[in-house]
Amino acid sequence: MVFNFCKMQGLGNDYVYIDLFNQQLDADWPKLAKAVSDRHFGIGGDGLILICPGKAARVRMRMFNADGSEAQMCGNGIRCTAKYAYEHGLLDDEPANVAAQLPSAVQRFSASPDAWRVATIETGAGVLTVWLEVTQDRCVERVCVDMGEPILEPAKIPVKMPGKTIVGQTLTIGAEQLKMTCVSMGNPHAVIFTDELETVDLDRLGPLIERHELFPERTNVHFATAASGDRVKMISWERGSGRTLACGTGACAVVVAGVLEKRLDRSATVALPGGELRINWNGDDGHVYMLGPAVTVFNGVWYGPV
Repeated sequence: MVFNFCKMQGLGNDYVYIDLFNQQLDADWPKLAKAVSDRHFGIGGDGLILICPGKAARVRMRMFNADGSEAQMCGNGIRCTAKYAYEHGLLDDEPANVAAQLPSAVQRFSASPDAWRVATIETGAGVLTVWLEVTQDRCVERVCVDMGEPILEPAKIPVKMPGKTIVGQTLTIGAEQLKMTCVSMGNPHAVIFTDELETVDLDRLGPLIERHELFPERTNVHFATAASGDRVKMISWERGSGRTLACGTGACAVVVAGVLEKRLDRSATVALPGGELRINWNGDDGHVYMLGPAVTVFNGVWYGPV
């Protein structure tokens, strides 16, 4: 099998991207995702993302984890998808009044609102609006994503626990009891705040929580420490990929959980091992906005099996 690909990363959360607008490819996507994600025998990455023609929007993002499982959404992935699609002319023309549409989350951190363009991307979690910070040579440096409203109802996350929300509830792992808040940002997240982030054994606890019987679709796992109301540090174990340098939907979930637990303000900087994201849980529309970078690493040709 031979095809062109692009390697991109958002804060070190790296994926292999395949453009299905400009090449025809029929593959066993879960099997291919595992092959290309292998860091020794493949390209290397946290998974595979397909950039496809959409139905509800011109561009659709379809995402597979490193283990081949398909996921609904990826925060770092959608920023990179938006960058690729804009720079390769795949997105619809942006409206002329884009500056007036900029959310406050972007306006606060942008010296030049006229540099931004707006578009929509179809995902497994629905159609999301993205704003792209574009240079004079049409390169995209940062992307803000309207991640929509967080889902807090247990049955819709899903997590098999009673109540209207799961905020600071006890999760038992062997002899340990952890206080957990659950959020869905189109995919499930379990957030655990701790004062000793450096001592968390993520490689042990991550897979145990990911596959805990409370989570029928497994879950992403995040441990976090709130340094102040507007700053939080976190580490992530992603469902289907394991330890990663960053998780965009996870950063959103951590801020939502921090607000619910009265640890964080609605606007906060999230420090991940791969860098920082700015997250705003807007009190007016209830939507979560994520602002961060997207970087192209290299382009290549796959000559491997599958």
